[in-house]
Amino acid sequence: MVAAFALFACLDATAKYLSAWFETPLIVFARYAFAVVYSLVFLWSTGTLSQMRARNLPLQIVRGLLLVGGTLLNFTAVRYLQLAETSSIMFSNPLWVCALSVPLLGEQVGPRRWLAVVIGFVGVMIIIRPGAEGFHWAAFLSLGAALSTALYQIATRKAAAYDSSETTLFYTALVGAVAVTPAVPGSWEMPTGWLLAIMCTFGLFGAVGHQFLIVAHKLAPAPVLAPFVYSQIIWMVIIGYAVFGDLPDLWTVAGGLLVVSSGLYLLYRERQIKKRAA
Repeated sequence: MVAAFALFACLDATAKYLSAWFETPLIVFARYAFAVVYSLVFLWSTGTLSQMRARNLPLQIVRGLLLVGGTLLNFTAVRYLQLAETSSIMFSNPLWVCALSVPLLGEQVGPRRWLAVVIGFVGVMIIIRPGAEGFHWAAFLSLGAALSTALYQIATRKAAAYDSSETTLFYTALVGAVAVTPAVPGSWEMPTGWLLAIMCTFGLFGAVGHQFLIVAHKLAPAPVLAPFVYSQIIWMVIIGYAVFGDLPDLWTVAGGLLVVSSGLYLLYRERQIKKRAA
């Protein structure tokens, strides 16, 4: 899990780096095109090509569209914001999942978890600071990306009842590549030399990162793994400083702490509720 989210941090950092030369649709297309190739090679090497057939294709398509929407919003946001800032806002994802699980999954959320959700969103507003001097409109793109990926996660819960994780990995990449293709001609610019090498590596970051996620969930239960998601913010700060010379301000740190603390509390409460039910 830690390695997976280190790779996801590298993915965002590379997207930010490539944005100096290429438009966002082309960067997103590269991310998904390389993921399709990697998925096909993986399925072929493991003899599981037969798992490419989805048992619930409409749900897989919806999942893929939600994730590619979140990716477009996130990669556009990192063009303008620090990595630590976008990742802190993106960590509102569990708050969205908790709030949306009530109308979409019929789950019950108690008052303590609702309080954690409210506190977490206060942290998000501290990071964004609408109306303040340090405000940038791209912060709302990060918030939209968090909402989109939350809906993607809820759809993934439903897809797990129909298809294997390998099938889901393949369709996530395929739907993303197909969905963003119509936008590519208008932003097409052939990468050459070292930029082509960086773009190839960029595609591998996402594909291998998702593969690590699958392996991790085969080795350990999801509640044990979930807190390690937040290791990504450490990698984001390190890479952001090493590559771009960025350090988060006090507002981002304070808001990020509220968001992460709320997310960790939601994970803790979910684990306690599951233990009682068992």
